[in-house]
Amino acid sequence: MEKNNETFDKVLKKAQLLGYAEPGNSKFDLNGFDAFAKVRILSALAFNNKISKNKCIMEGIENIELKDIKIANQLNLRIKLLGISQIMNNQLFETVHPCLVSKNTYIGNVNGVMNAVITEGKPVGESVLQGEGAGPGPTSSSLLSDLVSILSGNIKYPFGISSKKRKSIKPFNNNYYINSLYLRFEVKDKSGVLSSITNRLAKFKISVKRIIQTPDKKNNKATIVIITHKTSEINSKNCLSIFKKNKNILKFPNLIRLYN
Repeated sequence: MEKNNETFDKVLKKAQLLGYAEPGNSKFDLNGFDAFAKVRILSALAFNNKISKNKCIMEGIENIELKDIKIANQLNLRIKLLGISQIMNNQLFETVHPCLVSKNTYIGNVNGVMNAVITEGKPVGESVLQGEGAGPGPTSSSLLSDLVSILSGNIKYPFGISSKKRKSIKPFNNNYYINSLYLRFEVKDKSGVLSSITNRLAKFKISVKRIIQTPDKKNNKATIVIITHKTSEINSKNCLSIFKKNKNILKFPNLIRLYN
């Protein structure tokens, strides 16, 4: 979408033809489920825990529009689908959702069909594994590798250690997940709309870092983008819920978290 300035639906059809997305039902390629399954496996490998069944934040890319990509570009940012797993306060935190990341970062330049796994440990620091994550070649290679392992009998400890030694880790409460937010509102172009939005944010102590307002005089509409300072997940949900009832807001705001 970013490279060719094309819509989501058009690019998806191309991805299906090239074998990067399922040709029929691409639901799991788009809603974050596929990436989240990988995150849970990686968590088990990293922390010696059992595959978690915790209810977590899982969002995909199906709601990302070309308009969001263009606005991100103006801010020197890119939208990336990130899977995150870490131990926070001795609790397991796992999530998958789109993030706005700086173009100047390594993760902001993992493009095309490339996937990257970035690990951070002590005292080794940061390590990166990168390779193609989709398409006929990488998929068949991975499948063949698994089949060879099974035929060789190398399946005793797929997670490195016995399942009896893997532990259960208490889940982190997602309500306390903290991020800055990108909020895009499509609104009627009339006085008082912006103030009603900012007043609602202020009521929940969500402070505004930046506002971009683009009028569409021809259709009496406007696009309002607000970048906020950090707030909790539960606070943002409670704040944004009221916008569903605001008749001056034409659609529920697009929300993309900024990567901390």
